[in-house]
Amino acid sequence: LDGITHIACTPHANSEYSFRPQENALRLAKLQETVGNRLTLGLGCDFHLSYDNIEDALAHPTKYSINGKRYLLVEFPDFGIPQNISASFYEMSIAGMVPILTHPERNLTLMQKPEKLAVWLRTGGLVQITAGSLVGGFGKGPQRIARQLLDWGWVHIVATDAHNTTSRPPVMSSALKLISQEYGAGTAERLCVHNPRSVFSGVRLAEQPDPARDFSEESPLPAKRHKWS
Repeated sequence: LDGITHIACTPHANSEYSFRPQENALRLAKLQETVGNRLTLGLGCDFHLSYDNIEDALAHPTKYSINGKRYLLVEFPDFGIPQNISASFYEMSIAGMVPILTHPERNLTLMQKPEKLAVWLRTGGLVQITAGSLVGGFGKGPQRIARQLLDWGWVHIVATDAHNTTSRPPVMSSALKLISQEYGAGTAERLCVHNPRSVFSGVRLAEQPDPARDFSEESPLPAKRHKWS
């Protein structure tokens, strides 16, 4: 399936959708039986930063994480950024979790000031952007920010964020090709294959290259800008 071998199934955990790990595990087993050995499926969560969710995750660090390991996919609201998020990320890290901030390029606040990500990167958080954003699937704004974050070296993972097999299918090849052409095959493999595989397996990421923009700086360092067509 477009070269994809592993998929982490990540239902939402928010005020609208209750997160039921045992029920999800049963459904995952049925789905894995259906697809056979064509794909390796895992289970995680699209974690929303409500007070109840955070308290429950701190009490049960592996409940919401990918495959019950160390990595937790965290989704900001489309509008705004929750208060005290830095403190929450720090508490999660103390509890053994590694927060992965998903699709920040589609958050309207971060679209205005993507440098705000620096504070969470300094606490050990990771950044995941959506493959479709890179190729314009979510509009020019998210595409511009996704590519800016790549220019800065602030991206650790590229994922499909697939929702179905029609309008939001699991497709990685276009983004992989783009990154390979603009940043080299090694970067493409690291962001689209090696780092995601480490997250899926729950192992520590290999040493990452130094970013083009220092996390400790409040204003952007001059980074090489690509002439995107």
